[in-house]
Amino acid sequence: MTSPHAARILTPAITTPDTQQTVSFLGELYHLRVTGHDTGGEFAVIETRGSRGHGSPMHVHRVASETFVVLDGELRVVVDGQEHRAGAGCAAVLPAGRPHGFVVTSDSARYLTLHHGPGFADFVIDAGDAVGATPDPALLSEIAARHGIDIVGPPPVP
Repeated sequence: MTSPHAARILTPAITTPDTQQTVSFLGELYHLRVTGHDTGGEFAVIETRGSRGHGSPMHVHRVASETFVVLDGELRVVVDGQEHRAGAGCAAVLPAGRPHGFVVTSDSARYLTLHHGPGFADFVIDAGDAVGATPDPALLSEIAARHGIDIVGPPPVP
């Protein structure tokens, strides 16, 4: 039986590094491997390689869940006030509506994020164009809110 969401993806999409967009966001390069454009708005997949200390402010996705898959290195993932170590091979599923954030705790880390809905990838594109490596928190919050994301606190520390 096909799920109702999968049924909405009607056109095959094969993306390559030549067709994928790369965005400088919060001081690192985010490789948009699959976007909402590729999936009929269903999901996006982003690959990031971050150095120690790279992470996100604490935030809440209003309607979309987010999944991290750590390929190399280690992250600290904070969700609902609980801290979790996420090393290579670890996956963290973060439901919508739950405050969360992460930080790279190893020298570097490479990880994929799967976003249920295109909002986060669109946010990365808009914020990457507007805020640079050290963003103004008010501007970042304003752009995030337009994409269904509420920033609720500072980033976790490594």
